[in-house]
Amino acid sequence: MNWRQRLGAFVGGFDAGQHHRRLRGFQATRAHVNALIAASGPDITARARWLVRNNGYAANAVESWAANTVGDGIKPISQIADAAHKEELQRLWLAWTDEADSEGLTDFYGLQRRAAREVFLAGEVFFRIRPRRSSDGLSVPLQLQMLPAEMLPLHQTGMAGNGNAIRQGIEFDRVGRRVAYHFLRRHPGDSTDPGLAGEMVRVPASEVIHVIDPVEAGQLRGVSKLAPAIVKLFLLDQYDDAELDRKKVAAMYAMFVTSPAPENPLLPSEDDDTLGGFEISPGQVVRLDPGEDVTVGQPADSGATYEPFQYRTLLQVASALGILYPYLTNDMVKGNFSNSRLALIEFRRRVSAWQHSVMVFQLCRLVYERWMDTAVLSGALNLPSFEADRSRLLAANWLPTKWDWVDPLKDANAEIAQIEAGLKSRTQAIAERGYDAEQVDREIAAERERERLLGLDFRRPGSPAQGVAAVPSSDEDDGEDTQSTDETDDADDPSRKPEDQP
Repeated sequence: MNWRQRLGAFVGGFDAGQHHRRLRGFQATRAHVNALIAASGPDITARARWLVRNNGYAANAVESWAANTVGDGIKPISQIADAAHKEELQRLWLAWTDEADSEGLTDFYGLQRRAAREVFLAGEVFFRIRPRRSSDGLSVPLQLQMLPAEMLPLHQTGMAGNGNAIRQGIEFDRVGRRVAYHFLRRHPGDSTDPGLAGEMVRVPASEVIHVIDPVEAGQLRGVSKLAPAIVKLFLLDQYDDAELDRKKVAAMYAMFVTSPAPENPLLPSEDDDTLGGFEISPGQVVRLDPGEDVTVGQPADSGATYEPFQYRTLLQVASALGILYPYLTNDMVKGNFSNSRLALIEFRRRVSAWQHSVMVFQLCRLVYERWMDTAVLSGALNLPSFEADRSRLLAANWLPTKWDWVDPLKDANAEIAQIEAGLKSRTQAIAERGYDAEQVDREIAAERERERLLGLDFRRPGSPAQGVAAVPSSDEDDGEDTQSTDETDDADDPSRKPEDQP
């Protein structure tokens, strides 16, 4: 015990800082997270990937995370005031999203989903920006190449030839700015790639997007979200396998027949050619030789502790992963409606924070800026005064996939009440569903015009869209007609003279 520990023991204070009997075995490391990741990062990532490939709970967790954080895409709505320019930009962006993936396997929103999975699995993912030639036939000559975390080796640390420091594959200049990334040309674990193993390539930082959710200040590389749950998931998987094997072995034996020792124990009996037991059927009467006894197999049961043990262990795993228990296990039985709703609200707050601080800020925003610069420079997009007013023209709202309502009728009525009370705008309500309010209004206007031409009206009586005049009065309900239909039509007829108007 050093002098600080002895002084702490003498002064007292925080039990968490003492070294008495209860905490004698609690030897926490003081190493920085970068040192810990350098030492254990490759093993953590490899184990996380193994679990997702082989463990149903881990596979369900990563898919649930990707589905809730990205869904069918986090989409931009340009804030350009000019409607024609905005519509042109949105149309060009939609066309480019189908061409964004350099591998041609998915669109830009599919890349978002894959990025969410990789950040969950490995703690980080990289995108290399790939400029293309105009002759490649793309709507905008730009594509993205996804690179997994293993492509940037953690052991790549030292000094570059230009005097810059390289830390865990990232090159920094003298003021601490990222200037380059030192990638492997081939994945270190892919033996099917004929490229030269260990060959490195230096890529400028302006051509790389690093998506990471750091957990500590100064962290350079990511760590898997599965890290706190790897041990429990692996041991629980082993326990389930052992329990299943035990049940399988126990079920192989139906009964045991005990006989007196025969004269030659190595020879089978005359009526038993298999050296095994005999088959039985329902209602069968079995005659036993004198001295034989039958014992029915009674395999040990798991008992009443199996289900509670599984539940509590999976609750710990769900807490470690930041995933709701039903999302981890697909077990929707436990929990009532109120508790489930409270848990869902908390989970959605976490997801919303991750969407905007990680996915939008680190990936979507940078891709959008680079895409618009390339689109304008290539002539695919015509935006006057773009160079002088670039920051304003780049403004966009990124709208995640809308959350499904837990109780659709009550939630919708509550939102309508908020809009009518002035606590929320329609624009805000529509944006929360992942749509552009201006586009929705244009669609509604077009539908109303089409209904008018066809003589249709699908609006509910008394709805805000139909107007107050459509609400029947109490007198009309009583059968007293206060104003005929003809009078109403005449009042709305602009051909009538002013003196004829009531």
